Amino acid sequence: MSSFDRIVIIFNPHSTGNAPLSAEELRDTLAQRLPGVPLELSPTQHAGHARDLARAAAVPGRPLVVSVSGDGGYNEVVNGVMDAGNDRAVCAVRAAGNANDHRRTTRERPLADAIVAGDIRRIDLLRLTVGTGPDARTRYAHSYIGVGLTPVVAVDLEKGGKGSWREIVSVVRSFSRFRPFPIRLEDGHRRRIDSLVFANIAEMAKYATLSEAGAPDDGRFEVITQQRTGKLRVLATAIRAATRGLGAQPSVTHYAFTTLAPMPLQLDGELLELEADTRVAVDIAPLALATIV
Repeated sequence: MSSFDRIVIIFNPHSTGNAPLSAEELRDTLAQRLPGVPLELSPTQHAGHARDLARAAAVPGRPLVVSVSGDGGYNEVVNGVMDAGNDRAVCAVRAAGNANDHRRTTRERPLADAIVAGDIRRIDLLRLTVGTGPDARTRYAHSYIGVGLTPVVAVDLEKGGKGSWREIVSVVRSFSRFRPFPIRLEDGHRRRIDSLVFANIAEMAKYATLSEAGAPDDGRFEVITQQRTGKLRVLATAIRAATRGLGAQPSVTHYAFTTLAPMPLQLDGELLELEADTRVAVDIAPLALATIV
């Protein structure tokens, strides 16, 4: 007997990682191995649609909502499931697109095997709150939230396109144009930061190891901070992260600051633009999401 009463597979038909074929292969495999479980393919039609589809799929019962995507597509699905408020709904991700740090760092067995086994595990989420009062917006991240150089690079990648040479050109362009961002911490102190990353997993950006102890179910998140140090040191830190890792990092359950200038923020690969004088809070949502690994 399956752990799920239905399985919905959400994918972007225009994905760079051949998500349609991957989604169909997963559906066909599960149809053979779980013949009594209804299966549905749900292609997205526009940006943000995956969140709507996931919210509709995660209605009462025991649904499994699978995202065939990169980190950004999975972020939409996770937020849709959280919107639905069904504690029995389960998420899973099959890597497609440009990158999927979450799947790479949490994978324990082939996804189809884990689904058939009903291998469910609860993980923490990062809860992002932008603004205050009735106008505050809340989003969740499964892997990381970044301010500073990380989203600046992401913006240039979106403009320049993805692919090995284009990625290199975009990164170089980002370094040449980058200026530190000013923020004010909760205690009133001001900082100019090159990079500020809140991490629920130990790795990001395909190769970078952010911490040596971070886990997605430990009830805390790591804070990787680089204050204004100059471009060469930022580059040296990036190289160290990609080669031997950044080592131990402080971990917390809450971090808040106020932007003192407009700046981009990256949420699992999704980009948000923050206005000046905006309060930003990151909190841990312990064991908030049921998932298949």
